[in-house]
Amino acid sequence: MARLVELKLTMSLSIFLVAFIFALFLTAVMFIFHFPLIFALVGTIIFVLIQYLVGPAIVKASTRLRYLKPGENPWLESTVKELADKSRIPLPKLATVPDQTPNAFVFGRTAGSATLAVHEGLLIKLNKDEVKGVIGHELGHIRHKDYIVMTLLSALPLLAYLIARGTWTAARFSGSSSKGKEGSIRAAFFLVGIISYIVYIISLLCVMKLSRLREHYADAYSAYVTSSPRSLESALAKITYGLSLSQKPPSGARAFYIGDPALAKQEIQQIMSRTQEYDLDKDGVLDERELELAMEKEAKSTWSKINTWFSTHPPTFKRILLLSEIEREMETGRYTSDRVYANV
Repeated sequence: MARLVELKLTMSLSIFLVAFIFALFLTAVMFIFHFPLIFALVGTIIFVLIQYLVGPAIVKASTRLRYLKPGENPWLESTVKELADKSRIPLPKLATVPDQTPNAFVFGRTAGSATLAVHEGLLIKLNKDEVKGVIGHELGHIRHKDYIVMTLLSALPLLAYLIARGTWTAARFSGSSSKGKEGSIRAAFFLVGIISYIVYIISLLCVMKLSRLREHYADAYSAYVTSSPRSLESALAKITYGLSLSQKPPSGARAFYIGDPALAKQEIQQIMSRTQEYDLDKDGVLDERELELAMEKEAKSTWSKINTWFSTHPPTFKRILLLSEIEREMETGRYTSDRVYANV
């Protein structure tokens, strides 16, 4: 499929870049503390492996998901099987989450052991075509194996952050003397803390950029596998609005979801705060066309662009615009399997 190689290349480059930055970081830290570098490398590998191994268990526990028994939801099971067969990927395990917000996610250590979990709110608030679009998106993540990459890659910024917090705290409690050995140790802690925070921010930006890109690829894949970009367009609009109403704090694993509650709240609040400007017919309600124009205008905001640098997901309007482009291409009859990712 055209341009899928670009996603794989971007993933590889992101992994290399973050790993290279982290290697330089560890070298600097070990040099400052006069420790052998091998200790840091072994410790990092162990930390990444632990996150890879225990990650799925943490997701299960934090979301309180429940695996479906065979025949419990025939329509959902048959829809997932239909799309998984078309995608030529192993059938994922199915689970539901007792949460009334509309959302879904996949996780696992391998494509063969992946779990596709849907919130009860998704099945209630979206129609079947929209749910099918969401399922296509999630199967795209399984096909691209990006959730595995994200699990491993996100461990490095987290480790940098933990080192930063630890050394900063150690520096504060290492004494106030600025002379002798005690002062040197305190200065070393402060220096490592500053370097760690810088590495954390840079590596996090790299991981977030990859995270946003993989969402676009999964959206494009859903359009292809369902042959209905409009279904996912409608689903994303409902998901964003539904998540914006949630009073629950965002989950720490929100990068795995199809929609980010924190970003959804921000998007809706920005638009609603300027309702009078975007309400062209002054009827007090933003219709579909007015909302589309509002999102396009928000897209041009420099602040919005900068703010998305630290987002796990691209803004909803960008995702909908991509799907609209694919939809228009499908209507011309020129859309084929070799152009699945051509608009990303």
